[in-house]
Amino acid sequence: MKSIAISGSVRQNVGKRDAKELRYQGLVPAVLYGGKEQTALSVSAADLKAVLYTADVIFIDLNIDGQTKRAIVQDAQFHPLTDQVTHVDFLELFDDKEVSLNIPIKLTGTSPGVKMGGKLVQKLRKLRVKALPANLPQEIEVPMESLEVGKSYRVAQVQLENAKVLNNADDTIVSVIMSRALRQAEQEAAKAAKGGKK
Repeated sequence: MKSIAISGSVRQNVGKRDAKELRYQGLVPAVLYGGKEQTALSVSAADLKAVLYTADVIFIDLNIDGQTKRAIVQDAQFHPLTDQVTHVDFLELFDDKEVSLNIPIKLTGTSPGVKMGGKLVQKLRKLRVKALPANLPQEIEVPMESLEVGKSYRVAQVQLENAKVLNNADDTIVSVIMSRALRQAEQEAAKAAKGGKK
């Protein structure tokens, strides 16, 4: 799993005025929870970019006033107009404590159905996975080689070691459907087989 180091400072004052002042300084109010106690802190908005603006799951080595804690971003709030991050919730990680995370899906290989002219439809781009931090996959690979036209790859087909997928087993991740062009070609071929067009 990728990791990144971010420095933070414990907030002495917690309130709207203090939060506004922090944002003015290029800092983001944040909270770290999951451990024995909750910690209110501030982190640099610039440091958060590498974590928030990516599909990857990234572990954070959060250095708070000299003490390092491993965490993940559990939630982030953004300003509705400027899209700047206004608050972040960090969840502290422990080696012996399972955590649930959304892990990105990576489609691998080539679908024979798509080669035939079928249309690829991806319903899910992430799966909710529960595991110990050390067992969390960076991404979930979904092989495309068996996807003919009309076939789907479902959550139940995903095999993970030492990790559990929390999504509904019947949910479709990706499928190949008949495209309009392919349907038309098949109809024309069927007409031709019947003895030419009328």
